[in-house]
Amino acid sequence: MTHLIDHLGIAVKSLKQARRFYEQLGLLVADEETVEHEKVKVAMIPVGESRIELLEPTSSDSVIAKFLQKRGEGLHHVALHVPDLSHAVETLKASGTRFISDEIKIGAGGHLYVFVHPSSAGGVLLELCQDQPSAV
Repeated sequence: MTHLIDHLGIAVKSLKQARRFYEQLGLLVADEETVEHEKVKVAMIPVGESRIELLEPTSSDSVIAKFLQKRGEGLHHVALHVPDLSHAVETLKASGTRFISDEIKIGAGGHLYVFVHPSSAGGVLLELCQDQPSAV
């Protein structure tokens, strides 16, 4: 797989309310789950070869709750699917790219991910993600 826009992350106060809007457009939520370590409930809505990720905080101290308090509902991040996340991180670190965390984590749907700091990505919070390799 090559580089693709994997998803657009949208911070919302209520998944139930946000889902309703997209369902009125004829889109269906494919997956809904809670990512405990991020303190967020996630709903994934396929749109063509990409997805919309709705993010509702499950705790007032989550990153998404803080985002909502500061900026209100809206676009939180853009996620780029890369073929080799470890290689991408190594390459970017070598060029001085800042990351939110140096740790590659496991997120919604079992995807591996890391966030690039907006100061290194033109003011956009950029998530780099990769499907988790299959067990052999």
